Amino acid sequence: MDERKQRILRAIIEDYVKSAEPVGSRTIAKNYDLGISPATVRNEMSDLEELGYLEQPHTSAGRIP
Repeated sequence: MDERKQRILRAIIEDYVKSAEPVGSRTIAKNYDLGISPATVRNEMSDLEELGYLEQPHTSAGRIP
């Protein structure tokens, strides 16, 4: 797993622990200084889901670790 995916996964876990709610790409892009767009975060989240690190409870929901 590359460094960007690791940073995004860390941010998702941190946000999920705080809120206990699915985490969206906009939240990560806005609240964490990753220097990437929400679309890029979404693409990386999709990859992390395929790798088994995240799941998406509903089609329109964010993802959970």
